[in-house]
Formats: sequence, structure tokens, C-alpha cells
Amino acid sequence: MEFVNPIDKDKVAENPGLLPYPHHVGGIVIKPEDTGKIKSRALTAMREQTNIQMNQIQKQVELLMQQANDLKERVEISEKIYLADLSFEPIIGQTYHLYLKDSVYKLLLIGPDDWGKLPSTLEYVGTVKMLGDHTWDVISK
Repeated sequence: MEFVNPIDKDKVAENPGLLPYPHHVGGIVIKPEDTGKIKSRALTAMREQTNIQMNQIQKQVELLMQQANDLKERVEISEKIYLADLSFEPIIGQTYHLYLKDSVYKLLLIGPDDWGKLPSTLEYVGTVKMLGDHTWDVISK
């Protein structure tokens, strides 16, 4: 008697371990990956990270620009002071007041609030402090 296999040949795989799906009832479920979702999540994460880094760089650039503007202002006020009428030698760390009188800058010890009433011939420019490098820090304008 010849053996007849009751299983249809069309329903049997030669290499069942290589199938992209379970080949029998007890096999684990194998779901194909949705590459569109994976790429979308990766793209979203990449954009979020690069946006965070771009914001950090932008804040650093803004800080550098502010520091550059402050330095430029220190240079400008220092030039005005060294072109001013000085009747004394400024001391490092001391606070002084810069005025404009008849197109000439004057560095004085008297602040704008100390006058009682500021003389009409004086225009208050700002309060400055002499730093160790002989530049001036603008305290107020």
C-alpha cells in the first residue's frame, strides 16, 4: 500500500522558518513593520532635537551680540571721557558723571541728583565707573 499524504502540497512550505508570517496555528504573530510610521517618528524626533539645539545656539548668539554691543558702548563712552575736560585724575573703581557743556564733555564727581537743579548749561550724558583696564562701565544714562 502506498502512503498518501492527507495534507495538500499547496498548503505546505518547503522552508517554513523563512516565511514572513506564522506557518501554523501555534506560531508567534509576525507583523510587518510600518516603515512610514518609523520614518515619521524618527523625523519628528530629529526635528525636535535640532530645534532645541538651534534655540540654544540662537540664545548664545544673542548673548554674544549683547556683549559686543556693551563692549562697543564702553569704547564709545571711554573715548568721550578721554576727550573730555578733566580737572582731576580719575581713580579706578570710582563712580563719575559725564556731562556735555557747549559741545565739550566734562567728567565731574557731582551726580545729576546732587545739584538740586541741574544747571541749564549742562546736559547729563551718563554715570560711569572706571574699570581696571582704564575703560569705563556705563552705570546709567
